[in-house]
Amino acid sequence: MKGIRLQVALARAGIASRRAAEKMIREGRVSVNGCPVTELGTRVDPELDEIRVDRRLVRQAERKVYLLFHKPGQCVTSLRDPQGRKTVLDYVRERKARIFPVGRLDYDAEGLLLLTNDGALANRLQHPRYGVSKVYEVKVKGHPDEQALNRLRTGVALEEGTTAPAEVVVMRRLAGAFWLKMVLHQGWYRQIKRMCDAVGHPVLKIRRTAYGPLVLGDLLPGKYRPLYRDEVIRLYRYVHLSDEQVPEK
Repeated sequence: MKGIRLQVALARAGIASRRAAEKMIREGRVSVNGCPVTELGTRVDPELDEIRVDRRLVRQAERKVYLLFHKPGQCVTSLRDPQGRKTVLDYVRERKARIFPVGRLDYDAEGLLLLTNDGALANRLQHPRYGVSKVYEVKVKGHPDEQALNRLRTGVALEEGTTAPAEVVVMRRLAGAFWLKMVLHQGWYRQIKRMCDAVGHPVLKIRRTAYGPLVLGDLLPGKYRPLYRDEVIRLYRYVHLSDEQVPEK
């Protein structure tokens, strides 16, 4: 049978958690197309069926969208740009919901960016309290010595204060540059560039490869894909949100 379980439809509409919605159904407070429903296995189509709780019509919330996008360089992390530059939304086709980027990447940076319309999740992912880890591959000019690397690891003095401890590992040594892996739990403005400038090794290139539990993988620049349901669940749990309202697919 097509459709979704009635308690799931109620949870998606923001009426109650799935467990609380099940209780409402068992108590006979829910009707579908004018008929009271008490069976938890009842399936509905929220777009076609009339669902009421305590005789009040249930209006379905906008369908949640979660996209993992590989932002290319020379692209603005915003919905629009006054200067007419390309934005991340220029790469997303057939948008049926108003989505927005979670956090930002500099114009010339590339890598993993989450696009969604889930405001509760986005707010927590960006809140300093949750310290979401962000993994970057960073190409810097010159060859940082151990003292410079330790400064990056233990904290660099910037205008806002001293940066939090970061994981910094040398990935590759080139003739005139180093590739570093940097793991940050902060999101200060142009933080990596300013940190590296402060230790005398300007950034030549930045690529974000992970954001919390999400991993970029082999997704090509300018491409995107929907998150799998288990990825959304991991994001919810990562920032201590109940995963009961994660859509079933």
